[in-house]
Amino acid sequence: MKFRKNAFTLMELMVVILIVGVLAAAIIPIMRGKIDASKWTEANAAAGMLRQTHKVYFMESGQKITGPLNDTTKLDALGLDEADLTGTYFSTKDYAITAVNANGVPTVKVTGSQTNAPTGSRTLTVEGEWQ
Repeated sequence: MKFRKNAFTLMELMVVILIVGVLAAAIIPIMRGKIDASKWTEANAAAGMLRQTHKVYFMESGQKITGPLNDTTKLDALGLDEADLTGTYFSTKDYAITAVNANGVPTVKVTGSQTNAPTGSRTLTVEGEWQ
């Protein structure tokens, strides 16, 4: 009686599992970096809005606002609500204006404090670049 080979051998299955494992080990760190980068886009959008509102406030009043934005008086002066700066990964207390130049353009520092936020902090400079 002749036997036909209708299935994979154990060795062939082990090779496939090994290849899948190597690919997964290479892809997971790459994807983790992409996830953190996408979380920082929320902070980028809110910091950009904060820059624009501060420029308008400076043009209208000639005054500068600096410091953390967890104070409702600062938010009211800028015409913002807490909900404007609160998102999935960052909240109002994560944003601070560290400096303002002569044209009223602020430097905004963002530090993630929520459990699902990316680690570290980033600063949106007067030139509009993230550091």
